[in-house]
Amino acid sequence: MKKFENISKKPGFMKHNGGLMFREISKKKFQFKTIVKKIHLNRAGITHGGFIAGIIDAGSGTAVHRAADKQVCVTISLDIKFIGSSNIGDTIIGDVEIEKVTNSLVFMKCKLSSNKKILAIGSGVWKKTKRSFVN
Repeated sequence: MKKFENISKKPGFMKHNGGLMFREISKKKFQFKTIVKKIHLNRAGITHGGFIAGIIDAGSGTAVHRAADKQVCVTISLDIKFIGSSNIGDTIIGDVEIEKVTNSLVFMKCKLSSNKKILAIGSGVWKKTKRSFVN
């Protein structure tokens, strides 16, 4: 199995919010992870739902990008079901499976877990674009 690589090297939203590590498991399966920090907590002391949504979007988006032969893709829809909670210091792992790649769309599902418990599940659709990344 490949090692995790830091995909949050350049300044931007995810680097500012703690960053993500990412790896390819197979052509259709990917994994990402991050560690919950104090800045990720809500007033109840658990990981904020917005952070959960953000890492699902970023980690799944990276998987979609790789599955689409590194074509830039944008999120069309992302459905998230929040199931459990995590705390400061917990490692969150996202498992992404690419369900289908067409000429213009990519479909995926994602399971987020921590401490062997499911935190959230998501499914989404991304649109392939003709854009390129900004350096």
